Amino acid sequence: MAITSDQLAAELPGLLRYARALTRDEDNAADLVQETALRALERADQFRGEAALGTWLHRIMYHRFLDLARRRQPVPMEAEALIAANERNWADDAYTVSAEVVAERTEDREALLDALIRLPASYRSAVLLHDLEALTAVQVAEVQQVGLPAAKQRIRRGRQLLVSALAEGSERRANLAGVPLNCWTARSRVGDYLEGELAPTERQRLEQHLAGCPTCPALYAGIVGVTGALAAMRDPDSVIPAEVAQRVRAALSDREA
Repeated sequence: MAITSDQLAAELPGLLRYARALTRDEDNAADLVQETALRALERADQFRGEAALGTWLHRIMYHRFLDLARRRQPVPMEAEALIAANERNWADDAYTVSAEVVAERTEDREALLDALIRLPASYRSAVLLHDLEALTAVQVAEVQQVGLPAAKQRIRRGRQLLVSALAEGSERRANLAGVPLNCWTARSRVGDYLEGELAPTERQRLEQHLAGCPTCPALYAGIVGVTGALAAMRDPDSVIPAEVAQRVRAALSDREA
């Protein structure tokens, strides 16, 4: 079943909205949409029309996003521990949150995105697909290629994780009273800061955050240390061993022959 450029273009706004909420980064979101569109065109012959085009495109994007997330965290032990702890909390009759705090932070777009980014990738995606993109649980299962019970569980757990993250967010902000930027935004700008690519105002705000945040300075120092250690491995006096040089010359000769 052929996919026209007009059909693909009509789905792009929804894909971009989904990508922005998944990544909380404009550049990463744009890259994710572009890669999804390119992969969809490359695999157009695989689209049979058995699912809606939007569902098929969201599936491509979800799996690309999941690949990237797994590269950043190959062993998802932290995610598993977070889910298990949250399950224990919600199973405890004594556990609760402040409804007022959660409602207030839900209305704050930055606070909501800050909470979303703390959800494990598959649960974040399930909640966004269902509650943001208005896909049914059956369609979420199709996108994530899991059974319907698993999709429903991810939606349920994802919502619970989100509520808990929103409630805890008030405590994080209390510790950062008067400090500009939230931690996620500050940490995402460290690379540009080290490269000298931030505008003066943004640079000043990041430096103020690092001066007042209880957690980010150590992470920043770690990045600086690792970057410096890797740079130190670049030895300008390095000499290629004779046997290595010979192997390279032999390989090039064989290829030319």
